Amino acid sequence: MKPDSLYNRGMRPLLYSEFDAVNKNIGWRRWGEDIKYYRNTIRRTNIKGDKYFYSLTWTCTFPNVNDTYYFAHCYPYTYSDLQSYLLSLQNDPVRSKFCKQRVLCRTLAGNLVYVLTITSPSVNPQHSKSKRAVVLTARVHPGETPASWMMKGLLDYLVGESADAKLLRDTFVFKVIPMLNPDGVIVGNYRCSLAGRDLNRNYKSVLKDSFPSVCHCKMLIKKIMEERDIILYCDLHGHSRKQNVFIYGCENRHDPVKRLRERIFPFILNKNAPDKFSFKSCKFKVQKSKEGTGRVVMWQMGIMNSFTMEATFCGSSMGMKSQYHFSTKDYAGLL
Repeated sequence: MKPDSLYNRGMRPLLYSEFDAVNKNIGWRRWGEDIKYYRNTIRRTNIKGDKYFYSLTWTCTFPNVNDTYYFAHCYPYTYSDLQSYLLSLQNDPVRSKFCKQRVLCRTLAGNLVYVLTITSPSVNPQHSKSKRAVVLTARVHPGETPASWMMKGLLDYLVGESADAKLLRDTFVFKVIPMLNPDGVIVGNYRCSLAGRDLNRNYKSVLKDSFPSVCHCKMLIKKIMEERDIILYCDLHGHSRKQNVFIYGCENRHDPVKRLRERIFPFILNKNAPDKFSFKSCKFKVQKSKEGTGRVVMWQMGIMNSFTMEATFCGSSMGMKSQYHFSTKDYAGLL
């Protein structure tokens, strides 16, 4: 569907061998040669203009006989993976004290959308009220699995034992929705919901029954804003045509101070992860086609630091990790 792909710039598919997983402890790995992504001769009839479909081909030499293999575009992260992870947090006697879970809503198929609240319990109610909030979401586009690996790494850090993690919990209230579109994840959609709609273009919709997860997400944020300031909203995604990790933000054109402040968070990420995060690839603008996205809608609601964070499906073009495919550890260690 897209005219270009990272497969034309060195990206390789992922291969999983059941035999190697059991006997050699080898999981998903990059595999394949002679990789080509190109326009084919099949014309698209559902849109206007002279448009065609695209094909991906590659050569695979299987390492074993009598084995079962799986291919993937990126490292899988399923709804079951999320539920298992959340159950481990809930059953942990220490982490469950400052990481609370509840159901935000149910999807069209009846699946649960979870929201986590991560913060240190406060003895002083006044101190609790003074905490500012950070809102983090992921997997509104179900096929963009790098978002879940980034989210898992972030959650691991926030509920960890480090002094910095404790300071963050003491200072802020983190509201986290780790999977906004579980229906799409379960049925294997790449971008859409069970109804075939892009949820990240419908944050302005008032059709609560059609888009329950994004409508409840917006309602949650409105409620939080009535109680405390939200200093950061960040929606995690994966990107299929660009290398590195980068951010899409908004821009206060007529306020130079706010315009500068909107660039501070991406600039810090670039300093902390110079071989993964590209500040040069960040863009700060509000396009008409993106007015229904979470990033733009939350910014218009008054959250100045409102971002979409994009992580490549491939790897880095910078520093020590140049020409290197990202692993799940790379995604998890970014934030």
